[in-house]
Amino acid sequence: MADEVDLVLDARAELGEGPIWDPDAGRLVWVDIQAGRLHRTDPSTGEDSTQDVGRPVGSVALRRDGGLVLAADDGFRLLDPGAAETRLFAPVEAENALTRMNDGKVDPAGRFWAGTMARDEGPGLGTLYRLDPDGTTTAMVAPIGISNGLDWSADGTTMYYIDTLAQSVDTFRYDLATGSISDRRVHIRFDRGADGGPDGLTLDAAGYLWVALWDGWCIRRYAPDGRLDREIRFPAARITSMTFGGPTYEDLYVTSAWKDLSSAERAAQPHAGGLFHLRPGVAGRPLWRYAG
Repeated sequence: MADEVDLVLDARAELGEGPIWDPDAGRLVWVDIQAGRLHRTDPSTGEDSTQDVGRPVGSVALRRDGGLVLAADDGFRLLDPGAAETRLFAPVEAENALTRMNDGKVDPAGRFWAGTMARDEGPGLGTLYRLDPDGTTTAMVAPIGISNGLDWSADGTTMYYIDTLAQSVDTFRYDLATGSISDRRVHIRFDRGADGGPDGLTLDAAGYLWVALWDGWCIRRYAPDGRLDREIRFPAARITSMTFGGPTYEDLYVTSAWKDLSSAERAAQPHAGGLFHLRPGVAGRPLWRYAG
């Protein structure tokens, strides 16, 4: 039944984030940020394999030539096919002990975008970066609070972006040829007390926006014009991100966290930090891959 949520994996991740679907392996790839752990989960069996990155890792994306690109606490790293360890590809704020990298995604031209945030989640220390295929990094938006979800319209002309501390989904005019952005505008506004904080973001095949709400116990679907279309509740407060997957991209996988919950709150949310699944009755689209 649409919107019926089930638990794929009781992972108990402290800060589960950044899920992506790997169609070649039929696996969901996602991270536990603070633990520096990369998960590969087979939803059909519940089998989950992990790989320690050795440092906090905020997000991950597929590469066109195989392997992964990761946004870690010291910058962009590559994990080659079959490799046991990542290698630093493009340092970002590597000497800044106050920040780490967070959410990221690949644009339609194969550039990987990811942003930084203060480790103590304070305002004004974050920057959104663009990693080009040749390894060049460019600071695109600063200062920001907690750099989080982002995605692009199917025609590549609009970039959607979340700074959690700004409590909004913003849009930018996007130049696909150059990777430049302009004309930032607030698209959807959230109230921290009533809604929670906007976190992860993805678009479905119809161009509707799906937003995960930290401390909101839910994900929401918004029409392209910003109108609320649907809300789906979860048995965990700190919903972090989601991605479409499966053979037809009709499965929606959702990550969560138990970070900073009290012992009483964790007892009331025994599956916080779990990986969830639902079939919402709409399809997503394959993710773009990093061209570097």
